[in-house]
Amino acid sequence: MAKITYITSDAQVHEIEVQNGLTVMEGAVQNDIPGIDADCGGGMACATCHVYVQDDWFNKIPEKEDGEEDMLDMAFEPKKNSRLSCQLIVSDELDGLVVNIPKKQA
Repeated sequence: MAKITYITSDAQVHEIEVQNGLTVMEGAVQNDIPGIDADCGGGMACATCHVYVQDDWFNKIPEKEDGEEDMLDMAFEPKKNSRLSCQLIVSDELDGLVVNIPKKQA
């Protein structure tokens, strides 16, 4: 398990233990974290699980694939540290990951 911290746009902090093998999105959905809609259920067919990965973590996570980059073009206010949380698979290496949730999803 890894401890993932989700920070909502109104600065609410949710620190959750997420089982390895799940995605950061699934951890949010299963724990009712507000702001991650996950409309497509993790199929990378929308951008409603968009998060901002804190800078100190950005180089520690796997790089984006082309499909994710394409979906992020549809996200609300994408930034260089934007990721789809459905593409971030939880492992021990992600213990302590911090993500910020945009004020709305696309």
